[in-house]
Amino acid sequence: MRWMWIDRIIELVPNERLVSIKHISMAEDHIHDHFAATPHRKPLPMMPMSLVVEGMAQSAGILIGHAGGFKEKVVLAKVTKATLTKDPTPGCTLRYTATIDRLTENGASTKGVIDLYDPEVCYRDQSPAQPERIGEIDLIFSHLDRNSAGTQYPKENFVFSESFRTMLRTSGIESSF
Repeated sequence: MRWMWIDRIIELVPNERLVSIKHISMAEDHIHDHFAATPHRKPLPMMPMSLVVEGMAQSAGILIGHAGGFKEKVVLAKVTKATLTKDPTPGCTLRYTATIDRLTENGASTKGVIDLYDPEVCYRDQSPAQPERIGEIDLIFSHLDRNSAGTQYPKENFVFSESFRTMLRTSGIESSF
């Protein structure tokens, strides 16, 4: 399983905002486990809310990493708010919008909103795709190498892996790490 919960970055305003998208597909293994059919219920495929939160964390983490030229190992330290109102299902697209609330040398805080594009609604209403706001997530990040415990981590940036570099490149974002 790949551990990337965004497919593409569609907007980056350095040190300010990042917008990414995630297309939800029946081809993803986790969809079939949430929730599989039982003798008393038909299958109910959906993207688990924990992975929706992780998609926002990856979006905001890339925004914070980009602000420092990807020199820091940016890790999620705390979820301060997570309000989600609808389960995303296959065929839908999530749009994550992360904004920097505060940025320091030790870490950052971000605010995020999640919009859902549901093609079923568009086809039924025969209208252009209009997103539905389904969530707000506020996060705090830490720069691992500046931890107060003095813990030493490997020099290579294991947070922003080759998969992330590929996604950045295919989204048109240059990185020098």
